[in-house]
Formats: sequence, structure tokens, C-alpha cells
Amino acid sequence: MELEFQNYPKFTPEMKKTHKILIPNMAPVQFRILAAAMEQAGYQCELLENCGSQVCELGLKYVHNDTCYPALLVIGQFLDALGSGKYDLDHTALIITQTGGGCRASNYIHLLRKALVKAGYGQVPVVSLNFSGLEKDSGFPMTVPFLRKLLAVIYYGDLLVALKAQTEPYEIEKGAAAACQEKWLDTICGWVREDKGWSGREVKTAMPQIAADFAAIPVRRVPKVKVGVVGEIYVKYSPLGNNDLEKFLATQDCEVNLPGLMGFVQYCIYNLSDNARLYGGTFVEKHVSDVLLAFIESMEKVMIAVLKDNGYHAPLPFKELVKLTDGLISTGDKMGEGWLLTAEMAELIRAGYENIICAQPFGCLPNHICGKGMINKLRELYPQANITPIDYDPSATRVNQENRIKLMLAVARERLAERQQEDGGEAAPAKDAVLV
Repeated sequence: MELEFQNYPKFTPEMKKTHKILIPNMAPVQFRILAAAMEQAGYQCELLENCGSQVCELGLKYVHNDTCYPALLVIGQFLDALGSGKYDLDHTALIITQTGGGCRASNYIHLLRKALVKAGYGQVPVVSLNFSGLEKDSGFPMTVPFLRKLLAVIYYGDLLVALKAQTEPYEIEKGAAAACQEKWLDTICGWVREDKGWSGREVKTAMPQIAADFAAIPVRRVPKVKVGVVGEIYVKYSPLGNNDLEKFLATQDCEVNLPGLMGFVQYCIYNLSDNARLYGGTFVEKHVSDVLLAFIESMEKVMIAVLKDNGYHAPLPFKELVKLTDGLISTGDKMGEGWLLTAEMAELIRAGYENIICAQPFGCLPNHICGKGMINKLRELYPQANITPIDYDPSATRVNQENRIKLMLAVARERLAERQQEDGGEAAPAKDAVLV
């Protein structure tokens, strides 16, 4: 049965009180605080945590297998949740983001609606979370206060992810960094539900306290292989999409750098005016993103400062990140993650995270161009770069992916040992690189 476009169920303002909104688990830390922000705004919501092979199987059953892997997983996760018996299907809604660009991600919502009908859940409305007015009747208005909270939510999440990633590999008491992150997640979510903690003044007060708490965790800083992770936004962040990549790298005794989600938000805002500058537009169109980015920059400065003040690596300001594209890739390349993906790799290499995993859905054209396609150019500019692209797809086996990563890590350990010997220090302990 085909669903007529104009007849799909819409999420109305009245459903705010009657429906629970299910949220796909893309960025677990950031989205957990996002759920709290939605609850404060009066929505009932739940961040999904159902994973496993059945999610992918359901996606394959109701979505064409040529569809982007993230769409397949998100739709499969929704269908698995709806079929679990946990929810009143007449009072349940789903939320999904739309970028509005040329990427296949802009079609996810239509694929999801078709899959819901085929699976027998045609009454379930889908909420579109977008910033380009793609669906003005979604019943989920983007107000200025909510957008401000959203920015604070993402920065809090990015800060917690960075602090845990740079503390956990060196902690003396195992689990201390994870416990600290959990404590602050509960605290921040509590603030947000009470409509606190998101103003500029509150963020400037809270972030130094959070960073100082992590910095107080006893650690032993020994040389370790540092790995950066870039790629398509869902596969990059979602444990479901990348087969728990961060946990696997932790078992390999690595420090992981996962660039923050706010970088993608800034990239999308920057592109608003860059389109007008490159292809023609009004004065307002050419400079609208400058105003928005200047507002975000105030919180960006706070996060960068507290990381540096507490001895952690801090990302480059977005303005500096854009400059890394000079002589490397055009900012006109903006499909999917576009030039941001290449710039993030350059930033990671310059910061000492020269061992990079480029996680991408199989057949994702933007990633194959801006990720895999830029490797030779990056190696030309940065000879120390050790980059491996990893495809994620229903047909790709986890053991094959991990074996490719182990080969990259074997090279990384050899280089680390050589640097230690050159510096007259103790070489890093060798790690078993035998493939399984």
C-alpha cells in the first residue's frame, strides 16, 4: 500500500500532550541532553537504546538495500521499537532530522513514512527537526529560546565527550571518567529540565566546574596511540552505526578524538552565506551566517578556554578550521559533510591525532570524495598522516572492519615506538597485532 504524500499523519500541536516522541540514538551524550530540553519544552520523549542485528534486519526488510546505511539503521531502530510492545502506537511519534541538502539524508523522512505504512504503523506521525523550513506543518516549531538551548546542549555534550575521551585512557582507577561523565550528564539534564544552565552566563560558570572535575581524576599520562575519527555524521557518532568503534579502540589502548557535533552545526550555518558568496545572493544572504556564528562563538571560546586551562587538547575555533581548507578543498564542496570532513582530518593531523579512521556508509558519494578521495592530498601535505577509510554496510562484517583498523594501529604503534626511541624515552608497549 502506497502512502499518498498529502495524507501522511502530521504531528499537531495538540499531540504535544498526548504523544511520546521516540528519538534515534545518533550521538548518545548530546542527544540525552537534547531529550531533556524537549521535556522542558513540554514534549514527552524517549531516547532509543535498542540495538542489535534485528535493527539492521528490519531496516533491510522495509527499506531498499541501496539506501544509505544510516537511513536503514534509523528506520530499523524505529520499527524495532514500535514492534516491541512497549509503546501505545496510537500515542507515539518519531522525530528525525533533515539537512535539506543534496545528500540522501534529506529523503530519510519520506522513506520512513513509507516503511511505517508497509510495517502496519501508518498512524504514527513523524516530526521533522530541520532549520530550513522543509516541513512547516510539523507541529514542532523552532523558537529562538529553544534554538539557544539546543546550542548549549550540544556544547555541553561535546565538552563531556572530549573530557572523557582524553581522561579515560590514562585513569588510574578504571571507570572514574565514565562515572564523572554520568554524574555531569545527570546534573546538566536536571538543569535543563528546570529551564536552567543554558544561558551564556550559566554556561560560562558551569563549563570550568565540569572540566576541573575531570582534571581532578588521578591519571598516569603515558604515550599512547592517538586516533581521530571522522566521517558521515551518523556513522561517525552512533555506536549502532559504527559497531561500537570507540569501545573497540579503547580495547586497543588508544586515545580517541571525536570532533564535536557543534562543528557540523557551524558548518551548516556557514554554508548558508557561502552559497550566496559563491553563487550569488543578496547582502543579507551573504552575511546572515556571520551573525549566527558570532553568537555561537561566545560559547565556543568558553569551551576551548576551559579545555586548555585544565591541560586538555582543545579543538580549533571554527574560523581557523575554515582556513585549513585553503589549498586543500573548496568550501563550495558542501554535500553531506563536504569540506568539513577534509578540514577535520587536517586539524586532527596537526594536533597529533595523525592516525585517522574515516567512517563512511558504503556508496556515500560525499564521503568517498571528501574522505577517501582526499587521502593522497592530505598525505602530500602531512607525510605523517596514517588514514584508513572504513565502509559500514549491512554486508560488511565487523571482524573485517576491525582487522583493517588493527593494521592501521600496527603502523601507528611502530611510529610511536620510533618517536619514543628518538626522544630517548621508553618505547610504548607493543600490542598484539595478530588478526582474528
